[in-house]
Amino acid sequence: MKLTGAKILVESLKKEGVEVIFGYPGGVVLPIFDVLYDSSIRFILVRHEQGAAHAADGYARATGKTGVCLATSGPGATNLVTGIATAYMDSIPMVAITGQVKTSLIGNDAFQEADVTGITRPITKHNYLVKNVEDLSLIIKEAFHIASTGRPGPVVVDLPVDIQMQETEFRYPAAVHMRGYKPTLFGHPGQIKKAAREIGRSKRPIIYAGGGVIISGASGELIELAEKIEAPVTTTLMGLGGFPQTHRLSLGMLGMHGTASANHSIMESDLIIAVGARFDDRVTGRLDAFAPNAKVIHIDIDPASVSKNVEVDIPIVGDAKNILVELNKAVKKPDTAEWLKKVNEWRKHHPLRYNDSETKIKPQYVIEQIYEATKGDAIICTEVGQNQMWTAQFYKFTTPRSFISSGGLGTMGYGFPAAIGAKLGCPGKPVFDIAGDGSIQMNIQELATAVINRIPVKVAILNNGFLGMVRQWQELFYGKRYSSTYLSHDVPDFVKLAEAYGAAGMRITKKHEVRPAIEKAMKIDNVVFMDFIVEEEENVFPMVPSGEAINKMIMVGSLA
Repeated sequence: MKLTGAKILVESLKKEGVEVIFGYPGGVVLPIFDVLYDSSIRFILVRHEQGAAHAADGYARATGKTGVCLATSGPGATNLVTGIATAYMDSIPMVAITGQVKTSLIGNDAFQEADVTGITRPITKHNYLVKNVEDLSLIIKEAFHIASTGRPGPVVVDLPVDIQMQETEFRYPAAVHMRGYKPTLFGHPGQIKKAAREIGRSKRPIIYAGGGVIISGASGELIELAEKIEAPVTTTLMGLGGFPQTHRLSLGMLGMHGTASANHSIMESDLIIAVGARFDDRVTGRLDAFAPNAKVIHIDIDPASVSKNVEVDIPIVGDAKNILVELNKAVKKPDTAEWLKKVNEWRKHHPLRYNDSETKIKPQYVIEQIYEATKGDAIICTEVGQNQMWTAQFYKFTTPRSFISSGGLGTMGYGFPAAIGAKLGCPGKPVFDIAGDGSIQMNIQELATAVINRIPVKVAILNNGFLGMVRQWQELFYGKRYSSTYLSHDVPDFVKLAEAYGAAGMRITKKHEVRPAIEKAMKIDNVVFMDFIVEEEENVFPMVPSGEAINKMIMVGSLA
């Protein structure tokens, strides 16, 4: 039996186990939507294509599956771009399907035409322009294989409308074999032995874990390594949850807004064991001053990440889980007693703290109360800025895939649609989006998506009336000249706005109202917006100024 390209696409998605697609219709994808009308795949109609990409991303991060989004040609496709770039920077498996004008019109500036393959080439792992309906099923198989293997990432499939309507026999390949694409999964045995010897000789080792630990499912092996060699562990923003923050060896997050103990420890270490991390600038600070006396073991599946920013002494390319399994067999415990004593002194003398208030609501206090109310057993999404950093600091993440945030691109407006995707992927888990009053407004239209589809995410807005992180930089480095960062506490009225969409809204202005509001929200079977009016000029500390070494931190009270 012959099927149209549109039917082949949908049947191929079913073969890949796709359960949900996020997207928005348009003229050149009508054949696909006509097939979806009778399909078992659930389609979530968002209110903006950017929301579709972020929701697919959040679904992928929460579940480990490949997220799927769908948009029409031209502006529909270009509205996906920010979400595709967000997924690319954080190595998130996603397949983005875009409609395209007829093949005979490509390059003619036809109505709603855009060069999607050209536009997305720098921000995708791979992309396709389908030119023959007979290639379509293989292309979909390859797209999912590429997106989900090796270092994951987004793949774009640009599908012209005439290809959607052409017919051919449907045969879905059982497997794909792609020349030139063979990710290395197992580390070189010699390099693993060399790393084990170096660890055994070290006196001040530290494990630096990134998002690759979560992607590879290596959290258990990481804990085993840390306990076997008695080494402290620090994680990146993307690595939060990969190592329990309640563990005695955990130092929390490192970097620009990391803990003082993590930053001092990595700078004083003699051996860095980097697992699934890329030494980005927010972690290293000034590169020429970063960990000057440390040798570096770097475990990563992407060979292009090794020695890209920091020179590596022992590279081990492969899947983190596979490598850690072998490393745990080979490694012997070094003598770290004195080192741990020093690390614990830093932890004791420089804990994360803030100047609490009896009357005003401190944003850090809101995070602490969400942690206690959820008992740490929730999926926490964030927007970007101060809300993101306070969450990373004051919510103790203990399990993988419980923290969902835009790391590399730093995309405002990410958290709310990502929370929608996460909740659909993990319906049994409470899902919170911790937001700023600036970020939440960037994709606030997705309130309709959440309410209509009965996706009861909870949104905690830390409303300080400013674009908080930009205002913080203006306070510290631009003489408090708050240029274009004041927003107002009252515009919009988030309670009325939530209610206009059919959601529940609360405005919380007093400290004693915080915990009861969170507990009430968790009992409401609907989307809830909690508008916490927090102190306007509260800052995120510690903070490493741009261009400084990461042990040169501004601490709470140091500016008084």
